[in-house]
Amino acid sequence: MKPCKILRLYKLSHHRFLPFEFSRRHFSSLSHVPNQPSLPPPPPPSITPELINFSVKTAHWHFIKHISPNLTPALISSTLIHFRHSPDLVISFIQNIDRNSLTTECYCLAIAIASRQPSPKHALQLLKELINSCVSTHRGIFYGLVGARDALSISSWIVLDLLIREFCELKRGDEVMECFGLMKSMGVLPKIETCNCMLSMFVRLNMIDKAWDLYDEMFRLGISSNIFTFNMMINLMRKEGKLKKAEEFVGCMESLGFNPTVVTYNTIIYGYCVSGDSEGANRILETMRAKDIDPESYTYGVLINCMCQDGKIEEAATLLRKMEECGLVPTAVIYNNMIDGCCKNGDLEKAFDYRHQMEKKGIMPTVSTYNMLIHMLTLKGKISKADDMIKDMEAKKIFPDEITYNILINGYRNAGNAEKDFRLYDEMLSKGIEPTYVTYTSLINVLANGKRMKEADDLLAKVLEKGIRPDLVMFNALIGGHCADANIERALSLLNEMERMRITPDEVTYNSMMQGYCRAGKIEDAHRLLEGMSCRGIRPDYISFNSLICGYSKRGDMVDALSVRDEMLSLGMSLTRVAYNALIEGSCKHEGGCHAEGLLKEMVSKGINPDDSTYISLIKGVMNTG
Repeated sequence: MKPCKILRLYKLSHHRFLPFEFSRRHFSSLSHVPNQPSLPPPPPPSITPELINFSVKTAHWHFIKHISPNLTPALISSTLIHFRHSPDLVISFIQNIDRNSLTTECYCLAIAIASRQPSPKHALQLLKELINSCVSTHRGIFYGLVGARDALSISSWIVLDLLIREFCELKRGDEVMECFGLMKSMGVLPKIETCNCMLSMFVRLNMIDKAWDLYDEMFRLGISSNIFTFNMMINLMRKEGKLKKAEEFVGCMESLGFNPTVVTYNTIIYGYCVSGDSEGANRILETMRAKDIDPESYTYGVLINCMCQDGKIEEAATLLRKMEECGLVPTAVIYNNMIDGCCKNGDLEKAFDYRHQMEKKGIMPTVSTYNMLIHMLTLKGKISKADDMIKDMEAKKIFPDEITYNILINGYRNAGNAEKDFRLYDEMLSKGIEPTYVTYTSLINVLANGKRMKEADDLLAKVLEKGIRPDLVMFNALIGGHCADANIERALSLLNEMERMRITPDEVTYNSMMQGYCRAGKIEDAHRLLEGMSCRGIRPDYISFNSLICGYSKRGDMVDALSVRDEMLSLGMSLTRVAYNALIEGSCKHEGGCHAEGLLKEMVSKGINPDDSTYISLIKGVMNTG
C-alpha cells in the first residue's frame, strides 16, 4: 500500500485522530438511512512501519498510544532505527509506548540513540528503567548496548560509560566492576568522568579497598586523572584518617601540573577538625592563604565548628570576624555552632547575644537555635524563660519539633512537674508531632518517680503497640520504679523482657534490683546479683556494695556486712558516709558497738566527717550498752 493511500485512509477513519472504532460509530450514526441495510464497516488499516513512521514524524502521539499494545518488538525496533538521527523523536516515541511492549533490544536501541543527545538525562532514565525491570541481567544489557551501537553504526562508546554511571547511581558496585572488566576485555576504556563516578560511589559507600584497587587500575591502564579524581582520593585518605598522606598527595598533584582548589584544602581541614586537631586545621588554612586560595564560607564553617567543639569560643569568634571582614556572610549553621559552643561553656548570655546578632543581620534563627537555648535554660532551672522562648518561636513562625518538646518534658520532669509533662505530651499529639522513645522514657521516669507504676506499665504497653523499641534507659526507669515500690516480681519480669529483647542490663539495672531485694530482706538474692554482674563483665560500683552493706547491717549480719566492706576496699573503692553509718548503726544495734569505735576512726581517717546519723547511732549504742 502506498504512503499516500495510507494517509487518505488514516484521515478518513479518524475525526480529529480519534480511535478507529469511535470514528466508525460516529460516522455510521450520521449516514444511516432507515429501512436500508447498513454496509459492513471497512477494516482498520494494518499497522505498518510506514504508518508508524508517519505518526512519529507528525507527532501524533495519541495515535501511537492507541496502537501501542499491538506494536511488536520488530516494528518498534524498525521505527527506532529509522529515526536514529532524531533522538528527540525517539525519546517521545518511547515515552508513548506501553512498557510491556519493549524488549531489551528495543530499550538498548533507544538508549543508544538517546545517548547522542548533549544531555545524558534521558539515556540514564531509560537505563534505570531497563535495569529495574529485571528483564535482563547486567551482562545481557551490556551486550545489548554493544549490539545496538553496531546496528546503528555509532562510533562512540559513550553508551557503555552511561551504563556504568547508572549502576553507580544505583550503588551496585559488583555490576560496576564487572562492566568495567567487560569494557577492558573489548579494548575499550571508560572516560575519566566515568572512572570518577566509580571512585565517588566507592568512597561514599566506604568501600576503601575497592576504591584504591580501581585507582591503581586506572593508573596501570593510563587513564589520566583530573582535579576531581585527585580531590576524591584526598577525601578517601581523609576517611582513612591518613591526613599527612593527604597533604603529601597534594604535592604529587602539583608536580603533575594540577593546582589544588579550595575543595582540596576544605577536605583536609574537615579531616583535621573531625579528628579534633584544630592546630592542624589552622595550619592548612594558612597554607591556603599562602597560595592565594581564598577560604569560602564552608571553610570557615568547618573551622568554627571545630573550635566550638574544643571549647575555644574566643578563637571561633575571631574566625567569625575574619570571615565577615572577607565579605562572607555567616549562615544560620555557623551561628548555631557559636550558640552551641557558648551553651556548652555555660555562657548563656553570650549564646543569646549571638542569637541577637543573627536576627540583626537578617539571618533567621532555626528550630535548632531555639532548641539549644531552651535546653540551656531548662538545665539552669529557668523553666518560665524556656516557655517564653516557645512563644517567641511561634511568633516568628518557627514551630517546635519533637526535640523541643523532649527538652521541655525533661526540664519539667527534673522540676517535678508531672502535670505539665503530660500536658506537653497531649500538645504534641494534638499538633501531629510523633513522640519519640526519648519522650516516652521521660514520661515513664516521671511516673516511676511518682510511684505511679500501673500508669508506667500502661505507657510501656502503648510504646510497644506503636512499634517503638524500648531502650536500656526506659527499662531501667521501670525496674527502678517497681523496686522502689517493693514489686520485685514485676521488676524481674521486666529484666527477663530485656534479655528476651537482647538489651544488656548495666550497673544501674543491677543496682536497682539489688536495692529492691535488700528492701524486701532478700539479701542473699541481692548478693547473687552482685556475683552475676561480675560474670557478665559489669564492674560493681559503690552503690552495689552500699546496698549489701546496708542490707546485712540492718539485718544484723555484721560478719557479712564487714566482709562486703573488705571486698570493696580490696577493689580500691572507698566507702561512703552512708555505708559507714549503716555499719556503725548495725554494730551498735546488734553487737553492742564492738566495731563502732574502729569504724568511726576509719571513717575520719578517710576524710569523711560524721553527721547527725553517725552520732545518733553511737549514742544509742552507748545507751544500750549501759
